[in-house]
Amino acid sequence: MQIGKAVTPFGGIPAETTPSTLKAYVVEKLRDDILSGKYKPGDRLNESQIAREFDISRIPVREALSQLQVQGLVMNHERRGMFVTLLNSDDVQRINSVRIVLETEALHLARQRMTPAVAATLTDIVYKMETWDGSLLDAAALDLEFHRVIWKASGNPYLERSLNALATSLFAHKALEHVSFEMRRWRLNHHRALLDVVTGASSEDPQSAILTHLRLAYTEPERFSSLGVAPVSPSAEPIRLRP
Repeated sequence: MQIGKAVTPFGGIPAETTPSTLKAYVVEKLRDDILSGKYKPGDRLNESQIAREFDISRIPVREALSQLQVQGLVMNHERRGMFVTLLNSDDVQRINSVRIVLETEALHLARQRMTPAVAATLTDIVYKMETWDGSLLDAAALDLEFHRVIWKASGNPYLERSLNALATSLFAHKALEHVSFEMRRWRLNHHRALLDVVTGASSEDPQSAILTHLRLAYTEPERFSSLGVAPVSPSAEPIRLRP
């Protein structure tokens, strides 16, 4: 395809498209196709086939898939290619077990460092959540934005980056879950409790708050953490080490 020239109707790409906007267009279309269910979790995204569908070269498709990978919607399987994000239940709960630890710390630090500006930003996001009436993508974006503001407010960029790297695929996984509109709204509306904790309006312990929050969307999110390990019975036979 020659940039700046009209294209065939099969690609549907507007004429006078620059390389940067072409990539953005492909990202948007592929993201919509994933979230609409055209491409389902676990489906392989064939670079050559997608390029033919858009009537473009493989380069902007490759760049678009890389951006979707950063957003967590796509995973790169070595020597196999790009696939729509698919996490099994154990993967999800293992991520959650680490998220509990890191996000608890982020809530502690953000509460200690809270400013009127950050509190206002979080309050505005919660208001948008409670009045949400849009797409599932909008809901997922609001959810992730709320948590990212808290992670950034912790003041620890390493903690913030760790949570972003860890949780992006988890949020994408939830965005691909086709739940009812009412269920999505119900989950969004429960962010005010976290807002109260991080702004100090509630004295609830941050770990308890994040556990309660995760349990709204997951069964036993603490399963693979020390919080989910059954305590050892006092009567259990002690482990004896050889001298």
